[in-house]
Amino acid sequence: MCADKKPSVLVCVTGQYDCDRLIEAGYEEAAAHGWELHVLCIHTPENDISLLGDEMEYLYRTAKELGADMTIAFNKNAPRFAADFARKNNARYMVTGMPDNRPNGFVLTLHELLPRMQITMVTKENECLLYSIENTEQSFA
Repeated sequence: MCADKKPSVLVCVTGQYDCDRLIEAGYEEAAAHGWELHVLCIHTPENDISLLGDEMEYLYRTAKELGADMTIAFNKNAPRFAADFARKNNARYMVTGMPDNRPNGFVLTLHELLPRMQITMVTKENECLLYSIENTEQSFA
C-alpha cells in the first residue's frame, strides 16, 4: 500500500442508482476514521456506459456531496484493477454490493489479491445488514 498517502476507504459501484447505499456506507466508515473516500466503477471495454448516463451522473453527484472522488475505468480484469487502485490510494477498507445475498467472484478474487483488506458487502434488501470478509491471514513466528 502507498504509505505516503492518507488512508482511505474504497467503494466499488456498478452503474445502478441503488449503489448510493454503498457510497453512504463507505462515507460512514471514512468519517469514523478521518480517512479519504474514493468511489470506483469498473466496466469492461466493451460496455457502452452511455446507456447508464443518468445513473452514473447520480452516483458521481452522491460521491461529490460526500467529499469523494469517483473514477470510472474500463478494464477486463475488474478485481485486479480494483486491487491495484486500492493499493495506489492506500485503501484500508473496501465496500461493495452483494448480489443475491452471497459473495461473488469479484469480491472473492479481491479477497485473494488483498487478504489483509477488510471488505464489507452491503445487501440490497437491508441497507443496514453488512457482511464483512476480514483478514484471515495468520502469521506464524
